[in-house]
Amino acid sequence: MEEGHRIMINSTHVSYFVLSAYFDTGDLKYLYFLIILCFYVLIVCANLLLIVIICTNRSLHEPMYMFLCSLFVNELFGSTGLFPSLLVQILSDIHTVSTQSCFLQVFCVYTYGSVEFTNLAVMSYDRYLAICCPLQYNTHMTSTKVTLLIAVVWLPPVFGVFVTVCLTASLQLCGNIIHQVYCDNYSIIKLACSDTTVNNIYELIAASLTVYAPVSVILYTYMRILKVCFSGSKQTRQKAVSTCTPHLASLLNFCFGVSFEILQSRFNMSSVSNMLRIVLSLYFFTCQPLLNPVIYVHLGSVDQLIILLSVLSNQ
Repeated sequence: MEEGHRIMINSTHVSYFVLSAYFDTGDLKYLYFLIILCFYVLIVCANLLLIVIICTNRSLHEPMYMFLCSLFVNELFGSTGLFPSLLVQILSDIHTVSTQSCFLQVFCVYTYGSVEFTNLAVMSYDRYLAICCPLQYNTHMTSTKVTLLIAVVWLPPVFGVFVTVCLTASLQLCGNIIHQVYCDNYSIIKLACSDTTVNNIYELIAASLTVYAPVSVILYTYMRILKVCFSGSKQTRQKAVSTCTPHLASLLNFCFGVSFEILQSRFNMSSVSNMLRIVLSLYFFTCQPLLNPVIYVHLGSVDQLIILLSVLSNQ
């Protein structure tokens, strides 16, 4: 009992965490570094280019493109919250991260995931109005409403994740080893000696607001879209397919990454090879921000593609 009490007291002075998922790769670490660096540069260039194009061209100052711009900003935010740290860790022999940097990364990673879900939900609502209420679209989707929706996309998730990080930072910890290649909130909570009831209840509420609520909006809007498609003309179905395909591709890709992250953090994945676990955990942050610019350019409707290509050629 005395020993347990001593460990609890000492754990309040944890100044760094050890990321134990890294393993010695010898000289191959330079190859991995270059691969990750190339991914990061591609993500930054692709998303930044589209953000600049949308912001600097008045012809693209429409609700759909404003929501896309918000999505691309979030891809940059999430990638920057992970990749610089990842690049440093790959070249390091000792894989440690300070407590402050670890919680900052948790904030960036969780905000990225929450904003992504909310942004995709708002985009599905925009597609619903465009397909199901085309004549009233401009009336419903005013510039004021677009600004409000973008604020809804960002402000609640940022506040919610900030509270999550504060609650986790207040815990007394019995260890400092995180079995990941980046800092994860659930992994830190598992290290706690103190009671985590408040954290668990808040996490459940936060998950309901940042995941289940957006998913409910997405399901509802697509049910309405499908209903219109089945009862509408061939032209309506073609419009629905051309405008919804990029959004659905992005949504399914993101859900796959999120699903694996949830499975990996909640269940024992020791039967899966270490390298495969690392690759799939990075899928969440690599494929979504890398593929989204490609998806929305190449799988968009013909009209959207022509606009983007003409803008690109004039830059």
